[in-house]
Amino acid sequence: MEKYDLLPQQLMHEGCIDQAQLFEPSGLLLEDEILRTHQEAYWQKLKTLSLSKQEIRKTGFPLSQQLIDRERLIMQGTIDCAQHALKDRISMNIAGGTHHAYSDRGEGFCLLNDLALAANHLLHHQKAKKVMIIDLDVHQGNGTAAIFRDEERVFTMSMHGEKNYPLHKEKSDLDIPVWDGIDDRSYLDLLGSHLESTIDHFQPDFCFYQCGVDVLASDKLGRLGLSIEACKARDRQVFDAVLERNIPIVCAMGGGYSEDIKVIIDAHANTFRLADQLFF
Repeated sequence: MEKYDLLPQQLMHEGCIDQAQLFEPSGLLLEDEILRTHQEAYWQKLKTLSLSKQEIRKTGFPLSQQLIDRERLIMQGTIDCAQHALKDRISMNIAGGTHHAYSDRGEGFCLLNDLALAANHLLHHQKAKKVMIIDLDVHQGNGTAAIFRDEERVFTMSMHGEKNYPLHKEKSDLDIPVWDGIDDRSYLDLLGSHLESTIDHFQPDFCFYQCGVDVLASDKLGRLGLSIEACKARDRQVFDAVLERNIPIVCAMGGGYSEDIKVIIDAHANTFRLADQLFF
């Protein structure tokens, strides 16, 4: 998507970041990392480009080797972000947030689940004991919820449009459905009534944040009523909560489908601007 090129350009143009703060993923995600989260039969279908027409249709992408390589690169990027966040407290993937991918299938423009892959990487290498995934994209993180359904070391929280995609919702550890057209204050109050108390109850030592900007009133797919200022205030709530508790965090950009690309870039850039202001 166009935003993946425009966002870093905008951030460097305004001086929020410089070239030295950007990094490219260290390579394509290795097979053993993929199989820690995704089923081997599914990975073999991806690897050999042998998904059925129905399976391809459900992902929303035409299947190609270029697509698989791109997906593996993004997945490695989120794992690399996790390593940076352990050192620097925060790291951000300009792509990522592929929360609709299940262990055995892809859907909703997601083939592999970067949040799940990175969480399992940290747990496997004993870099974290308890991981919390805070998903504030307008669409439920259904794949992530399903992957970690029986994993006590990972807490999945999803605040999403109750009538939006996916039609069938999975059960996260905490689901917060919101109504169509929800206003700024109602949204922020609802998030505030759950976020810090949930973090304190679970006590994670690492967080992932899916910070899609498809919650905006201008979004073609979102159906919510948030202003760009409220979207930034949402990010502040998350950042303040982890900063106060000294919890490292990785942000994955997730969705954003406003008609005006400038709105999408500004909303995503706000997350980076705020991170720069609060963490550095």
